[in-house]
Amino acid sequence: MKKTLLILTGHSKGLGRAILDRFLDAEGTEVIAISRTALGLKRANLREIQLDLADLESLGIRLPDIFPVGDFERFVLINNAGWIGEIKPVGKLDPGHISKLMNLNLLAPMILTDAFAKAYFPLSAEKLVCNISSGAAYKPMPGWAEYCSSKAALAMFSKVAAEDLAKNGVRVFSLAPGIVDTEMQAEIRTAALEDFPALARFENFKREGSLSPPEMVADKVFYLVSHSERFSDVVQDVRDFELP
Repeated sequence: MKKTLLILTGHSKGLGRAILDRFLDAEGTEVIAISRTALGLKRANLREIQLDLADLESLGIRLPDIFPVGDFERFVLINNAGWIGEIKPVGKLDPGHISKLMNLNLLAPMILTDAFAKAYFPLSAEKLVCNISSGAAYKPMPGWAEYCSSKAALAMFSKVAAEDLAKNGVRVFSLAPGIVDTEMQAEIRTAALEDFPALARFENFKREGSLSPPEMVADKVFYLVSHSERFSDVVQDVRDFELP
């Protein structure tokens, strides 16, 4: 097991919490976890940074604290933090909400990926960025203009970053986690039908047990990070590969 430093965003709940737990239990792994809410966990291999990533000014100030250089063989950044935003059609959106969502879902991951590259360019260690994407990046969903747009832009950024950073030994992935049983799914099910025509479909996902447990998805994220040489494409989907 390589000695690994993981920088993880959005670790306080949902998929982020499952990813946190999976990596904390991995031998030789230290984690810097960033979220608006700190969990207060007493783990020797965990350092929490309480930060609202939608506040880009505060993020810029804290960047030097986020990317330490230590005796690690692998550096990993997982940009997991995200927000579904307003579930409303275009014409009913709030400008402030649009700005907040784009800051969190797109601009913060771009800033963090850039800072990660700058911090670890000179090192010969393995370097990997995993941006948590969504099928919504490629399929327009009425009522999800903000979310679909942010994830589509993040997927394209990941593709460009992969090209830019390959010469410096940095792998970049855009990973769709599938439909995961998290608070975000619960929030989607509270949308008004007139604003979200696909409401019944998402209610059925829960009713029929079609949602993936966060722990199962976290295992696949861990597998991708631990066996990145087996994945040649930037765009990945957890539904396309099985664990051995």
